[in-house]
Amino acid sequence: MQSHYPEQFERDMGCTEAEWLGWLPAALGDNAWQRDGAFVQVTIDPGTLRIDWQQAEPRVLGQARIPRLLVRFAFSGLDADQRYVFMKRFDLYMQRGGG
Repeated sequence: MQSHYPEQFERDMGCTEAEWLGWLPAALGDNAWQRDGAFVQVTIDPGTLRIDWQQAEPRVLGQARIPRLLVRFAFSGLDADQRYVFMKRFDLYMQRGGG
């Protein structure tokens, strides 16, 4: 979790597209959203968030191959506090393993 989320940023996520799509509805919470291919448009009152993704080459660590998605977030009409509130929840739902 970060202390600040800019209007637009990218992430490299260690998951398959199928895993991402399985986690996404819970991470978006009660916000209305619509998927079209490899992007979703989310309504976060009073603004919106567009999230799009593309598969990338897996990360290779020795014999382990970790799948990767490149994910872009683009907020519109939300101030820094509103972005933080949304992303804090989103990040908690997307967190896997670790400490």
